[in-house]
Amino acid sequence: MRVLGIETTCDETAAAVVSERLGGGGGDILSNEVLSQIAQHAAYGGVVPEIAARAHIDVLDRLIVRALANANVELKDIDAIAAAAGPGLVGGVLVGLTAAKGLALASGKPFIAVNHLEAHALTARLIDPLDFPYLALLISGGHTQLVAVRGVGDYHRLGSTVDDAAGEAFDKVAKMMGLPYPGGPHIETLAQDGDPHRFEFPRPMLGREGADFSLSGLKTAVRQEIIKLGEPTEQDKKDLAASFQAAIVDVIVDRVRAGVRLFSETAGRPSGLVIGGGVGANGAIRRALTRLCAERGLRFVSPPANLCADNGAMIAWAGLERLKRGFTSDLGFAPRPRWPLDAIASETHHGKA
Repeated sequence: MRVLGIETTCDETAAAVVSERLGGGGGDILSNEVLSQIAQHAAYGGVVPEIAARAHIDVLDRLIVRALANANVELKDIDAIAAAAGPGLVGGVLVGLTAAKGLALASGKPFIAVNHLEAHALTARLIDPLDFPYLALLISGGHTQLVAVRGVGDYHRLGSTVDDAAGEAFDKVAKMMGLPYPGGPHIETLAQDGDPHRFEFPRPMLGREGADFSLSGLKTAVRQEIIKLGEPTEQDKKDLAASFQAAIVDVIVDRVRAGVRLFSETAGRPSGLVIGGGVGANGAIRRALTRLCAERGLRFVSPPANLCADNGAMIAWAGLERLKRGFTSDLGFAPRPRWPLDAIASETHHGKA
């Protein structure tokens, strides 16, 4: 079983072909073509929706052709075409959806609308035969949430951010420090040579009931410290980055602990913890969660960095998981700039999504 996946929800244009691994347990990535738009958005300090949509239009056809060629298959060899239908920038989502529907209509293959967050939550099963149910930490520029993944199309959100997402906080702090967009990798690089104890930044929501996150207060505290410093030196920036990252890590570890408790109360012991989303590539966060899982006797499944960022393979795999269960979509499926992951369970019925 082979699925073509298309991803255009933000500033990466991607197409990939994924197949089910023979003998069961995970899948094989036959091709995974990704073209980043970072250079086109860097001057603006963030993603410009219209620029993103136009860039998707310019390159998507070529990427799909390349993905099929590198997978050594033709469209007739594909079992279904999947596309991210949201959440995301509506212009970009529309580009990917339209292309996927056109291919499905022309080839007579099933079309599968994929929730971008579901794809991140299921990516761990592409690389590791992890059983349901498990706990997923989804952290990116637009999302920070803990989700009980009980099955394909069956999700229960345990906690989410009440203000800024983790990636958004990284990018905004980086901008305050005069660092290029996207800020996360630059913060992480600077932090390696900084003192994480120099600045006492707050740890919002630490020890609170529930598993929600809050990061805007932390971002504000960094801004105030930068104002006090006046013109931060290079070492000041390294220490700011290290102290900020340490605070983020502490918050995430505490909230994941709370998420594990809530999971146990509602769904029993999780089979493991998985991480998804661009911020999931951060080494400090991965190391801290590795230690936490070792303490709790949990498996920690962390996809490689290229599968944490937006990519076509995760969409293809989510499409394959849904196709195996008979979940396909109508060609009239509309783009959804907002699409809560919990809603999938209630919208999946009679083999249709």
